[in-house]
Amino acid sequence: MSSQSDTMAASGQHQSSSSAGATGSNNNSNSTDTQEISLTARFSEQMAQLCMAENYSDVSFIVEGERLPAHRVILAARSDYFRALLYGGLSETNLNEITLQAPLVAFKALLRYIYSGNMSLSEMKEENILDTLGLANQYGFADLEMAISDYLHDVLSLDNVCAILDAARLFRLDELTTVCHSFMDRNAPDILQHESFHTLSLDSLTSLLQRDSFFAPEVQIFEAVYEWCRCNTDTVNNVDSVVAKVRFSLMSLEELLHVVRPSGILEPDRLLDAITEKISSLRLPNRGALFPEENVASAKFNSRTILGEQRSALLDGDTLSYDLEQGYTRAAISTGANSDSMGIVVELGKMFIINHIKVLLWDRDTRSYSYYVEVSVNPNNWERVVDHTKYYCRSWQFLYFPARAVRYIRLVGTHNTVNQVFHVVALEAMFTESTIPVVGGVLAPSCNVATVELSATVVEGVSRTRNVLLNGDVKNYDWDAGYTCHQIGTGAILIQLGQPYWISSLRLLLWDCDNRSYSFFIEVSTNLKDWETVVDKRADHLKSWQSFTFLPKVVVYIRIVGTHNTANEMFHCVHFECPSQDPALLKSGQEVAVVLKERDSKAQDGQQPSPD
Repeated sequence: MSSQSDTMAASGQHQSSSSAGATGSNNNSNSTDTQEISLTARFSEQMAQLCMAENYSDVSFIVEGERLPAHRVILAARSDYFRALLYGGLSETNLNEITLQAPLVAFKALLRYIYSGNMSLSEMKEENILDTLGLANQYGFADLEMAISDYLHDVLSLDNVCAILDAARLFRLDELTTVCHSFMDRNAPDILQHESFHTLSLDSLTSLLQRDSFFAPEVQIFEAVYEWCRCNTDTVNNVDSVVAKVRFSLMSLEELLHVVRPSGILEPDRLLDAITEKISSLRLPNRGALFPEENVASAKFNSRTILGEQRSALLDGDTLSYDLEQGYTRAAISTGANSDSMGIVVELGKMFIINHIKVLLWDRDTRSYSYYVEVSVNPNNWERVVDHTKYYCRSWQFLYFPARAVRYIRLVGTHNTVNQVFHVVALEAMFTESTIPVVGGVLAPSCNVATVELSATVVEGVSRTRNVLLNGDVKNYDWDAGYTCHQIGTGAILIQLGQPYWISSLRLLLWDCDNRSYSFFIEVSTNLKDWETVVDKRADHLKSWQSFTFLPKVVVYIRIVGTHNTANEMFHCVHFECPSQDPALLKSGQEVAVVLKERDSKAQDGQQPSPD
């Protein structure tokens, strides 16, 4: 059968060559395509027959006392390690038998992979898979190492995650380590009680205890660590280095006195230090559950609104069905000193690590709100993470702050441009990797925030379609539509961003369907009262696309005022964006955000940095 297959393959190859030659000789335009021959499966099968076979063998490995014949040229072709071992002039180069310190089952599996390119992990025991992973790492089989890592990712369980984490850290497999950590975070209480927890290496245990997201009652963590120390007295010289990773200040006084103290593992002075930290510290090293990119302020996570009127609406997930009478949670705006009874308060189902909150302010008319956001691990001690009391904000609010463990979120409205009530349609809270730099409590974006999706709106200006200036369409405009305008000498085009942002550039597209040119100036403000001119082109005649840069400023409102048009008495603008998305300015805009961020981190007084 093999002979027949090889004959057919040769025949096909010959016909392909002949056809190509004929086509070349008569220059016929209807040429025959060259045939592709692929016999890799058959090749792999035949090569696999040589694995651990005496035929043509010129070297043998002694592994756990068993002799395994092999072929130098095949091993050298497949691995830099074996090339150096067998042909690199080492002492083993001239040996016919080489003794290796390796697990026998794993080494046999590796040899089969070297010869065939295949390995059936599902048919192997997990301990043998981990041994094979170690050999793949040692002998430089990167593709196999990655494939085994992916497989282990898919089969993670309480029974094997501790062993897999040890292997991942030992072989510096960062992605697999991250997956193991995430799994253990989600199952922390069960991991602590599992018998395999005692088999963790010191390095893996330390990495786990240092994670804020390894969330379980601290007394349970202490009990598991105490038992780990008892099971590893022969391998751990310094028990204190492990115990030090337990966050004793998170435990109750009763737990410290009746669980930790009787264990004798903590010296009296350290026990007193933990009690002192618990009593006096304003911010403890809290742990919290981590669910990246998931809204934890929802019924799924047992979160609820505990303060505010019409509480059920805030976390129901409905961001469309609201009007003047329903679909929102509200609270009176008060200037009183007793803020503990003010605002809207959400209690999360448990402690979560979050760094991002989205809030939908009621936006069925043109009103704006001012507010602040506080978070806490208990209902008594609050920390303000967002302060927009000096700014007018509307619709969706996208808020970021340094990640921290949170149980309670409080929204307090301080101003409404229409009445004395603070209305919130929805709230979401999560941890996200997609953050935006925050400087002095205000976002410093690199993307265009003058969009409807980010709650920007055109407050003043004439157009056939509302917010056409912000819809991103820079092609579909003509004499009658696709632009926003105002009469020169009267009014302006006024844009309100959804919330305050650090802005250092902007770009606009002037109507350019003929040869006209415009003069204008642009002002910015945070409160509609105090305006600062950032662009002054009253003495210039400009056409089409225009980009401008200026010193970074906190901006909520942008006012574009046309002063001249060479064709008529109207000022026409097709598109507006800030910061400018001109590719030539994007890099400089990102650099501005970095500079602002560095300056903010150096500030010691917590005040908003100067824009200059």
